[in-house]
Amino acid sequence: MDVRDFGKVAVLFGGRSAEREVSLNSGSRVLAALARQGVDAHAFDPATRRLDELAVFDRAFIALHGRHGEDGTIQGVLEMMGIPYTGSGVMASAVGMDKWRSKLLWRAAGLPVPEYVLLDGSSDLAQVEAELGLPLFVKPACEGSSIGISKVRRPGELGAAYVAAARHDSLVIAERAIVGGEYTVAILGDQALPIIKIEPSGEFYDYEAKYLRDDTAYLCPCGLPAGRESELRQQALEAFRIIGGRGWGRVDFLMDPVNAAGEGQAYFLEVNTSPGMTDHSLVPMAARAAGISYEELVVRVLALATLG
Repeated sequence: MDVRDFGKVAVLFGGRSAEREVSLNSGSRVLAALARQGVDAHAFDPATRRLDELAVFDRAFIALHGRHGEDGTIQGVLEMMGIPYTGSGVMASAVGMDKWRSKLLWRAAGLPVPEYVLLDGSSDLAQVEAELGLPLFVKPACEGSSIGISKVRRPGELGAAYVAAARHDSLVIAERAIVGGEYTVAILGDQALPIIKIEPSGEFYDYEAKYLRDDTAYLCPCGLPAGRESELRQQALEAFRIIGGRGWGRVDFLMDPVNAAGEGQAYFLEVNTSPGMTDHSLVPMAARAAGISYEELVVRVLALATLG
């Protein structure tokens, strides 16, 4: 596709969510890469500009993360305005942002997910600890970038973890810890890119490990046998399609400890319909492993922009 065919492009980044700083990082890199390719791209921060100002644009690259940018809200605005945009549509974006409803869909479709319990102010926390076992994780259902997540290691710690997560969302999930490793699959069009295994230096892949530390290890090749990796890539693509995902995204999964034959149960964790594009982000890493440069990646994502 000739980049001139894109017309005037709005790169949406910033916003008002708890992930604003990450979005500013992602969007500025996307904007610069598009400009290097000759795309008529312009910065647009919905936190500082009126949305009706989008009317002059022909296409939008969404580099917003979190609420109002990744949850179907801005997608609905662009649908109403008739401006093709990158990533998933309104429904898939809303479902993808909601970890609980994603799990409901995946479980109904026969995909494995970690055992979990929804928490509220009346939950019997001791019973939840006994039911799921320790350690376990507590997280807001509708936040990204590991915001509000805690690892509960000892009996009696669940209450404080619930309070921390509930500051961000009224819907809180307690989830059994899966300790064999964390993996991610980037999706580009109809292609599942090479799997990355994530090995944080701390106890889990928290906000600091994702964006601030330089000692998080990203393994690609991921260490799984080729046949098993191919199988999991296809399952991740299926998980993405089940929620209605399109264009591009990322599917994260956990595994039980892997034996010498590379066998271990995988559990689908969450989907990201507006992935990060920072220098620490996973989709650009997977693209590089597939021979796709950052500049080529952003142009390919933009070429997939659509409506409906």
